[in-house]
Amino acid sequence: MSSERADLLVGLDPGALDALVDGRHGDPFSVLGRHRTGDTTIVRALFPGALGIDLLHRESNAVLSRMEPVHRGGLFAACIDSHASHRFRISWPDAVQETDDAYSFGMLLGALDLHLLSQGTHYNLGRTLGAVPMEVEGIAGVRFAVWAPKASRVSVVGDFNSWDARRNPMRFRHEGGIWEIFIPGLGSGERYKYELLDAAGNMLPQKADPVARASEAAPATASIVASNEPFNWSDHEWMRARSSTPELDGAMSIYEVHLGSWLRILEDGNRSLDWVELSQRLVPYAKKLGFTHVELMPIMEHPFGGSWGYQPLGMFSPTGRYGTPEDFAYFVDRCHNCQIGVILDWVPAHFPTDIWGLARFDGSALYEYEDPREGFHRDWNTLIYNLARNEVRGFLIASALEWLEHYHVDGLRVDAVASMLYRDYSRQEGEWIPNRYGGRENLEAIEFFKHLNSIIHGRCPHAVTMAEESTAWPGVTRSPEEGGLGFDFKWNMGWMNDSLSYMGEDPVHRRYHYGTMTFGMIYAYSEHFVLPLSHDEVVHGKGSILGRMPGDAWQRFANLRVYYGFMWAHPGKKLLFMGSEIGQPAEWDHDGSVMWDVLDLPEHAAVQTLIRDLNRIYIQEPALQFGDIDPSGFEWAVVDDAENSVLALLRCSADQSSWLMAVSNFTPVPRHDYRIGVPRQGIWREILNTDAREYGGSGLANGERWTEQHSAHGRDASVSLVLPPLATMFLRWEAE
Repeated sequence: MSSERADLLVGLDPGALDALVDGRHGDPFSVLGRHRTGDTTIVRALFPGALGIDLLHRESNAVLSRMEPVHRGGLFAACIDSHASHRFRISWPDAVQETDDAYSFGMLLGALDLHLLSQGTHYNLGRTLGAVPMEVEGIAGVRFAVWAPKASRVSVVGDFNSWDARRNPMRFRHEGGIWEIFIPGLGSGERYKYELLDAAGNMLPQKADPVARASEAAPATASIVASNEPFNWSDHEWMRARSSTPELDGAMSIYEVHLGSWLRILEDGNRSLDWVELSQRLVPYAKKLGFTHVELMPIMEHPFGGSWGYQPLGMFSPTGRYGTPEDFAYFVDRCHNCQIGVILDWVPAHFPTDIWGLARFDGSALYEYEDPREGFHRDWNTLIYNLARNEVRGFLIASALEWLEHYHVDGLRVDAVASMLYRDYSRQEGEWIPNRYGGRENLEAIEFFKHLNSIIHGRCPHAVTMAEESTAWPGVTRSPEEGGLGFDFKWNMGWMNDSLSYMGEDPVHRRYHYGTMTFGMIYAYSEHFVLPLSHDEVVHGKGSILGRMPGDAWQRFANLRVYYGFMWAHPGKKLLFMGSEIGQPAEWDHDGSVMWDVLDLPEHAAVQTLIRDLNRIYIQEPALQFGDIDPSGFEWAVVDDAENSVLALLRCSADQSSWLMAVSNFTPVPRHDYRIGVPRQGIWREILNTDAREYGGSGLANGERWTEQHSAHGRDASVSLVLPPLATMFLRWEAE
């Protein structure tokens, strides 16, 4: 090596140079970029495969000098005036590139950022970690930052550097375990990943960015630099209105959707709709049927479509299957402009083991527990988030806020809460580790949920959180201050199981199971409940909701109608999975589509009309809303007629000025002159009857009925009704 070249490497250990050009150096900023050596300022740059590099003046673009190749691995160096700023002109075998020097910029994240990241209280992770387009010192580019405290080297790789990890190794910030680099000249749309060496120097599979805000559509796995440009929102009226809406009051009728199989285009390779098409077709459909909300099964980026999104890896990224993040924001905007709220399923319970994801991200159990008795889900072959780590808790809470704040989403339904609350969930003796008190409760998960809900309700006070919690865990919807978990609603899995079991019985046997339909009211106000007929009830051989109904074809549809009528009358918010609103005969196929062709048959179209009308009266009648969460808005009218399988309930508004009675006859036998005691005298007018001809029924109706001074069911006044077969009727009280 010439003396001139040796001068350009003065003070550098040859072993360190070899490590740098081999992509093993953990501190590239100590070698690359500008360095002062005595009275000399030296610029070094590593561009393996380059034919030559000219050092340019940043402002004038004039050539300052020709850089010398000082190492066979592509390391170049040159002396420079200490006051001159610089950039590069790189001659490649097939192109010439001009770029600024990524190693000329100082540290990027501030001390406060690093402190908050370590504490798990940095809730703006999507604009702190990950890939963030920005300007540094007037130069446009992208700042990359990733948490990987046990890695010995981390590089950003992508199309922009030919996926060569030697080109952009990152700076390590020991204070927070964060690696960072600003790469000038990049912008939104770039594909990238991280390449890491573990603590022992072993190369790991290239990793997608845990905080990526955009991702390639599966099966591709790269992250994408998302734009920082604000979305063009037009939902200002919705946002203002929801800020003044009481959190738990009012009608909530939820249409649960798996976007990939709601409607497929057979003529175009059986593809799913994209976000724009869903905005044009799904949104007006839900509006037409009167649903107040759509709930989307997880749309966070996930590798395996067969998991339905419940094994996500991109907790900050809308899946690329349906378009860009901007397209998703457009979908939410369209929902809001049609007065429809958006709820997302969100999964903090576990994540898949795909090697390019979070699993052993830096070679250690970073996001997951090390011990499989804590960190591995046998049911789903997934890994469990280590909620004992500040950074992991902060990662998850920041993900939740990303959807609520950045995308204007109105609520989150948290999946698999029960699996998080119990350390022995789905585990045998010896397969789990007790908590510090020797119990089965997961203390870290309990505190996580309390903190999560406190943060959400503090920053997004009108967003709702829902728990899919399948056990009798107490206080799921009580506030953390009262010792609860802080959710707004809990899915009522007990009601769902009991009611479906009852409806599956032959009507002749229902008298023996009468208590199954009334049992839910014993605990109905122990939590704030949603009544869910979700996707879980129409898969894995369970058949469709219609398919569970007994009897001949007419009776099966009549059973479905009486059941839906009872559900909409029963206290609790409503949730119905797609396809169930048209009486789909077959169970859900996530690779197919809702069986829209059955709407050509009048009995299926009639079910759809019934759902529309049930939603209409639910929204219009205050009496059907108040008692959802307040026991003073509900009472039984008939709860002792097991012999005839008749149930009747009363609902009233908060000021008791509005009363409705719902009467369900769960047998195919019409009953005439059936007398029911009522709390108000006057007219009781039938406003909906699931046996009406427009719903496919027999047309047996009541019209309006005047109260009579005949005592019944402990009341002085009563009405005499005809009960149609397998039907639910709604009657509204009107004063004389």
